[in-house]
Amino acid sequence: MSTNQHQVVKPQKLVNTAVGMLEQELLIPNLFQKQGVDQFRGTDKDTISMKVEGILPFHDYAWRNDRSQPIQFDEYAERTIAVSFGGNSYSAVKLTDEQNDFDIDQWSKLLRPQVKAVGRGLQRRAVKTLTGQQYNVTIGNAQQNLRSALIEARRVLNAFHAPREGRYLLVGSDFESALLNDDKLNLAQNVGDSEAESALRTATIGERMGFRIVVDQTIPADSAYAFASSAFIFLSGAPSVPQSVPYGATTSFEGIALRWIRDYDSLYLQDRSVVNTYNGFRSVTDILVGWDDAAEKEVISSQEHFVRGIKLTLDGKSDYPAAASELAKITGVSDAKVWTPAGMKPETDPANA
Repeated sequence: MSTNQHQVVKPQKLVNTAVGMLEQELLIPNLFQKQGVDQFRGTDKDTISMKVEGILPFHDYAWRNDRSQPIQFDEYAERTIAVSFGGNSYSAVKLTDEQNDFDIDQWSKLLRPQVKAVGRGLQRRAVKTLTGQQYNVTIGNAQQNLRSALIEARRVLNAFHAPREGRYLLVGSDFESALLNDDKLNLAQNVGDSEAESALRTATIGERMGFRIVVDQTIPADSAYAFASSAFIFLSGAPSVPQSVPYGATTSFEGIALRWIRDYDSLYLQDRSVVNTYNGFRSVTDILVGWDDAAEKEVISSQEHFVRGIKLTLDGKSDYPAAASELAKITGVSDAKVWTPAGMKPETDPANA
């Protein structure tokens, strides 16, 4: 018989270990901008508002002018992005007296599979956010010239003024195979070199064109997503520990929060262990700044646009914003000139069909 009934269970120590394991297990949520929410407890309708820096245009005041006109003043306002909790991912396990005495000698052994289960739940919600996003640009038929397609993905994100830091290319399994088989990219030599420290490190196959290339088995196999980490927000919060629970604790690590509670059900002579976390996911849109050549002044978009990420597919045709759209006018990225394996062509070119 094991002697675990004499062990002193330290819930805070165990939950600290558990949240560390969870952070190591996560892949796609770890590519997103993470935001803890302990400071937002008590907010209305399970929603927090994150402030985004406002945008101001610049002006020129004519040199040695007659001072008949005043300088122009603008109103400054920060935008807010509302992020709501939409999930409570958990794993709950019952442990009989017999299991507790003869099978499980340490609670940490039970926590690990529970943490893995919660991690898979967070992964699925992140995948839904990523794949359900409406992308303004899709680079199609990339398998015909992968190196050129990655260069085009970089060009588009640069034209969109997406942040250059923390850029990822998240690829499906078929897209990964195509990349590894492309001699021009020379990525095959990188596979297997990284240390197996975390899901993200193990899934990374290299860096090219400013992207950290990561493979994931849960997104569409023939697709890839090029984005800055700030394109998506992963919200995490730990539920409070009820006063009636004898063993329980909450903690956070690297922006991820977790709760573990344990109690005893005397009616059925069994322990109960529950690991859970509140979570929310959303994309980030931006107000854009462009230049009007005719008026020789800056213009600010009247609408918010998702410009921090784009999509790539092995097959199919490319899809860009309409030339007459606000996004195209400000960024210069339009269907008048889209990427194809044979070069840049109008989206209406029969060769793109």
